Amino acid sequence: MKAAVLGSPIAHSLSPVLHRAAYQALGLTDWSYRAIECDEARLPALLDGCGPDWAGLSLTMPLKRAVLPMLDRTDPLAHEVGAANTVVFAAGERRGHNTDVPGMVAALTEAGIAAPLATVLIVGGGATACSALAAVQGLEAAKVTAAVRDPARATDLLAAARRLGVEVTLTRFDQPAVAAPDLLISTVPAGAADIYAERLSGGDLVPSHLLDVVYHPWPTALATAAGRAGVTVVGGFPMLLHQAAGQVALMTGKQAPVEAMRAAGLAALGG
Repeated sequence: MKAAVLGSPIAHSLSPVLHRAAYQALGLTDWSYRAIECDEARLPALLDGCGPDWAGLSLTMPLKRAVLPMLDRTDPLAHEVGAANTVVFAAGERRGHNTDVPGMVAALTEAGIAAPLATVLIVGGGATACSALAAVQGLEAAKVTAAVRDPARATDLLAAARRLGVEVTLTRFDQPAVAAPDLLISTVPAGAADIYAERLSGGDLVPSHLLDVVYHPWPTALATAAGRAGVTVVGGFPMLLHQAAGQVALMTGKQAPVEAMRAAGLAALGG
């Protein structure tokens, strides 16, 4: 059986390492998993080319929202979030799932970050930020603020919040309104959150906990500043690991060997 991760750019992806480690541990010697460069324009043709020898696909930027109209069935969580990071081919259907949310919750829980949370600041307004909304809903966040570059273009984020029943306040990316949130979640690429690293170092934005979804290069400037300030730091690797474990379970029908996947991923990242 075949599986792959799609996105653009995709050469950096650690997903092949994690999924191949899972297949090896599960004894699935006839399974393969690779990275395929794919943007929104190429996605329809690529999906059409996946025959009965395909188990599923992992999706990253910029495909998590673009794939939704191309699915035969979407699970409730992916619908509410407005993003699917997983496509499973089953019974002649394309079925969309979201494992980013449980992956994020598992990463936070693993670090000892538990409900209830008083205040959460989410940096970014993309598909991962929408998943973060669902994750903090599960952690019973009382107040959620999202820092976005242009509040007028945050329609997808606000729509996801309405479907999830989460009240979110928008603030501009360069003017966060929360000085000391319980949890800061950065959903933006490496380097994009450096302004928050500067503020954290200056003492005017110091959260109790940080989740930075970047896993390479690591640590980011934000994670370094948070560590120096005594903040609990959760990197992107645990989230990637647990969302990949969810994908393995969906595609293979078997329980994912999380520790074998963790060991392979850390080895690939140099520890």
